Amino acid sequence: MKSSKSVGHLAALFTIIIWGTTFISTKILLVEFRPVEILFFRFVMGFAALFLVCPRRLKAVSRRQEITFALAGLCGICLYYLLENIALTYTMASNVGVIISVAPFFTAILSHLLIKSEGKLRASFVLGFVVAMAGVALLGFNGSRLELNPMGDILAVCAAFVWACYSILTRKISSFGYPVILTTRRTFFYGILFMVPALFFFEFEPGLERFADVTCLLNILYLGIGASALCFVTWNFAVKTLGAVRTSVYIYMVPVITVATSVLILKEPVTWSLIAGTALAVTGLFLSEYNGRSER
Repeated sequence: MKSSKSVGHLAALFTIIIWGTTFISTKILLVEFRPVEILFFRFVMGFAALFLVCPRRLKAVSRRQEITFALAGLCGICLYYLLENIALTYTMASNVGVIISVAPFFTAILSHLLIKSEGKLRASFVLGFVVAMAGVALLGFNGSRLELNPMGDILAVCAAFVWACYSILTRKISSFGYPVILTTRRTFFYGILFMVPALFFFEFEPGLERFADVTCLLNILYLGIGASALCFVTWNFAVKTLGAVRTSVYIYMVPVITVATSVLILKEPVTWSLIAGTALAVTGLFLSEYNGRSER
């Protein structure tokens, strides 16, 4: 049991390391692609990769289970990324990054309300959340002044809440007993399906000739196969092993990984606020993980 938990923690950490570096690939692709085009192509590619790895069909799925898969696809694949992308057009990236990190707290509240085995939220989890959020805020703003943009900030809060819903739905899906690759692929299918109508509102253009550029191709492959197909499988495995709440606190590490990547690859300067923010975010994670309650 202990080794299984350790693998779950490693899976969550691996996922966060990859997700924390995706901004580089996204930044490169934004020169040629719109955000919604990157989103659509990466998940179509992710779905195709999962199908190639495991072409087996998911059989004997009940109507209630199918609805759960559809809701997970709507929340975690379609709405979360669309809300995040739209939020970025209204407010600063630092605002979005900080607000999205509220997702673990929303997850804990929903888990407490919807999962019967959950008891009251522990004070140590709340303390860890407060400490981590202070660190995430330092990392996000890094000396710049806070600017509130109601529309964008509200959309970012909605994105964080939607991700919490996805975490709870993923926890429910893990109880069905199906292979993680197959359940992830099913979720991707519904996410892409719900995404299609939105493409008409965001001036989507196929423009497949853009992938003839090796740089574009390699970066979309990284997002599609690495950050989508592989990482959603490892994240869902972590949720299945550790529970939705304990896995979600790893989200605190995304800004840390992003900052570390910026320093190492983009050669951005190291400041005291980055050092302090990293220390607080990591401390908050350990406080939440050490005493946090996990689902049984």
